[in-house]
Amino acid sequence: MSEDPSIPSSSSSQMSEDDDRSPPLDLIDGPIPSSKSRNCSGVSGSGVGTSVEYTVPYPDQVLENVLENVLCFLTSRHDRSSASLVCKSWYRAEALTRSELFIGNCYAVAPRRATARFTRVRAVTIKGKPRFADFNLMPANWGAHLAPWVSSMAKAYPWLEKLCLKRMSVTDDDLALLAESFAGFKELVLVCCDGFGTSGLAVLASKCRQLRVLDLTETEVMDDDVDWISCFPESQTCLESLMFDCVECHVNFEALEKLVARSPSLKKLRLNRYVSIGQLYRLMVRAPQLTHLGTGSFNLAEGMAQGDQELDQGDQELDYVSAFAACKSLVCLSGFRDILLDYIPVIYPVCSNLTALNFSYANITAEQLKPVISQCHKLQSFWVLDSICDEGLKAVAATCKELRELRVFPVNAQEDAEGPVSEVGLEAISEGCRKLRSILYFCQRMTNAAVIAMSKNCSELVVFRLCIMGRRRPDHVTGESMDEGFGAIVMNCKKLTRLAVSGLLTDRAFSYFGQYGKLVRTLSVAFAGDSDSGLKYVLEGCPKLQKLEIRDSPFGDTALRSGLHHYYNMRFLWMSSCSLTRQGCWAIARELPRLVVEVMKSEEGGEMGDNFDILYMYRSLEGPRDDIPQFVDILRPGI
Repeated sequence: MSEDPSIPSSSSSQMSEDDDRSPPLDLIDGPIPSSKSRNCSGVSGSGVGTSVEYTVPYPDQVLENVLENVLCFLTSRHDRSSASLVCKSWYRAEALTRSELFIGNCYAVAPRRATARFTRVRAVTIKGKPRFADFNLMPANWGAHLAPWVSSMAKAYPWLEKLCLKRMSVTDDDLALLAESFAGFKELVLVCCDGFGTSGLAVLASKCRQLRVLDLTETEVMDDDVDWISCFPESQTCLESLMFDCVECHVNFEALEKLVARSPSLKKLRLNRYVSIGQLYRLMVRAPQLTHLGTGSFNLAEGMAQGDQELDQGDQELDYVSAFAACKSLVCLSGFRDILLDYIPVIYPVCSNLTALNFSYANITAEQLKPVISQCHKLQSFWVLDSICDEGLKAVAATCKELRELRVFPVNAQEDAEGPVSEVGLEAISEGCRKLRSILYFCQRMTNAAVIAMSKNCSELVVFRLCIMGRRRPDHVTGESMDEGFGAIVMNCKKLTRLAVSGLLTDRAFSYFGQYGKLVRTLSVAFAGDSDSGLKYVLEGCPKLQKLEIRDSPFGDTALRSGLHHYYNMRFLWMSSCSLTRQGCWAIARELPRLVVEVMKSEEGGEMGDNFDILYMYRSLEGPRDDIPQFVDILRPGI
């Protein structure tokens, strides 16, 4: 549950797993081809009886023309990167006018190279560890340290305003340097990060006096017994978004209440489990302007610090319904971490206006969901636990005709658990929610017929992630492989860019992926395939593939070699518990010297031998990194 629909749209779009449209030469180093340079060298034309030849404009004129006529219209990274490849003048002008920098892999380019090329950046997004780190498939101390980046940016971008990090290792010292170096710093978004504590947050809160956004999502924060909430300025703040639902320690509620009261621009607030429903009421009364709210525990004061319990005397008598009714701008609701089911009706007044609802921490039944969901006609994003069963999904399908994103998480993720949702719920969603664009669905049993129905009913799908939790499980009705179901998804969903597959899949399914998945950029595979041919179909048939994640599958050296032509165009390849050999990985490293080939153990401790569990390959302008731990070995030709 590493993402949340209540993340601000600006940060969620930058952090999205599927938003990498930049070509591999986004940070190109070296000369621009002369055949392209000549297009900017001058213009010649003819008039009536005369011929006029225009001289080469000065660099300032070129920059001005580009800014006025081209670059001012380019907002996407992909378009800007393409423009930078036109000629040397455009290359320089694009770099000078880029205000936002996206680094999809912190080891793909050195901080000094990035800051030297892009000199006027005000917002930076950096991604670190690969996604499988979220599932404990990568040792904790692998790397992705923020330190070298923040050090370089402190020198190059003293005017930096915004920093978004995902799966990075961040220390208290990093946060202190950030707070001291950027006088006008305004936004910090940390997703799935670790390494720092409340001490670092305290420094950030006290020194960044223009801070507008502090969003911590699925981030591990150590409890240093520091009252970081009290460190915000005592005067009126600029806060627009404060999200700390992942912070697993008590907060000073009195200080939090005062902070909310002196933050008139606050629109987004996500509370942790240590904030009771009574305290939530007091905050909502202070901030009726909220558009996004994470409710905290949604329970009474039990389990709170002794001193705070007094604040919640009489919680049961508070008029929660009126508090929610007063928040007329509320469109996104999440939290409910220790939900007291008797209080669900208090959210009824806002349901008709909600576009995003996150019940992924609320263990509720279909009967408890129905009165809520029946009012959510505008809902576009819904996250929920499978405790609602197929019956609950039918209720969603009956009401939420505008739904664009659905995520169904398991209460019990054990492989042998009895899954409460199945093909029945999936088919109901496909029939009722025809505008669906993205789905993540955990279940224990599935059929090809249900998946085929979804491919036809929801042909606009961009993201399809189906996790059948038992290993290599077939269609539970026919006993056949799930090849035809997943094949239908890539055949019928022409806009598909992200696909995650599971269940019993043969090489036939992978042949479908290669034949029809021409726009797929991210593919995740677990416990699937028959032979090397399966991976070969994908690597030779999916030209847009950027990120490939494979675990516990039979692919070996021959399959790995089939992607030699494409690896420089990919962001990364991850393979764990497959049939690779060190010799096969060495062959890739020798033939593609600009590719970093890391092999590693799945656990810390001990030096690398000939055996390894994980292969992680990624393109880099810098070559091998210099901060590898003992359990990682980088294969370097000539060494």
